Amino acid sequence: MFKSTCVLLLSAALVLVLGLPSASCAPKHKVPALPHIHGAANLPQPPAGSKLLHIALGFGIQNYSCASVGEPPAATGALAVLYDITSLYPGQTRESLSQSDWNDLPSHALWSHEVPLNLDHSAAGRVEPTSPGASPTRPFPAEAPLRLRGMRRPLPFLGHHLFTSAGVPNFVLDNGRVNVLCGKMAAVSAPSAADRGPQGTGAVPWLQLHAKDGSVGRVKYVYRVLTAGGNSHGCSEAAGQDSTCYTTMYWFFG
Repeated sequence: MFKSTCVLLLSAALVLVLGLPSASCAPKHKVPALPHIHGAANLPQPPAGSKLLHIALGFGIQNYSCASVGEPPAATGALAVLYDITSLYPGQTRESLSQSDWNDLPSHALWSHEVPLNLDHSAAGRVEPTSPGASPTRPFPAEAPLRLRGMRRPLPFLGHHLFTSAGVPNFVLDNGRVNVLCGKMAAVSAPSAADRGPQGTGAVPWLQLHAKDGSVGRVKYVYRVLTAGGNSHGCSEAAGQDSTCYTTMYWFFG
């Protein structure tokens, strides 16, 4: 499924005879463009002069709490492992994905691989999708690349996404050399055709975040785009904690 898009379009003879430009692989080092939603409201672009530092696949769970049956669910944070996919952006290298495979990467990961967290199946004997989520004491497994079905190479481990005890979104990258505390700047609903995920809950919104005081490293802005899954199951059946699997792309700008 996920194959290199490099193809030979024209032979050298045709180039000479017809005077056409030489054709080989897709242009290398194509400048990555932040995904946008066609025909709908979009997130603001990064400020002029911003530099793309990383593109990551985020794979984890969104957490919610139901105070009582029938009440709206309250978001209580998220946990995710981050994998570096910068070089897979179309037109970067021979390992780059096609545009369609790039757009489908979050959904592909969500459907083809178990959530890379230490899940807590102990509460009331429940299991996914109604479990309370990750282990409260050791949510993250040992650092390791993500091996997805159909991918030639594993995705390198980049870091973690979590929430602080104060409820602040936190991204820890590059062995702790980057530690970003985030505040929300903008949000737009995911496209109606976005993948609802195996748990059928719909895709969480796209976000633009900014680095808050106390952050470490060069990251100034974080975007959550191309989301799959992650919305709450709702509070129609029981009160308590609820977690939903999700994947997304996080774009980090400095």
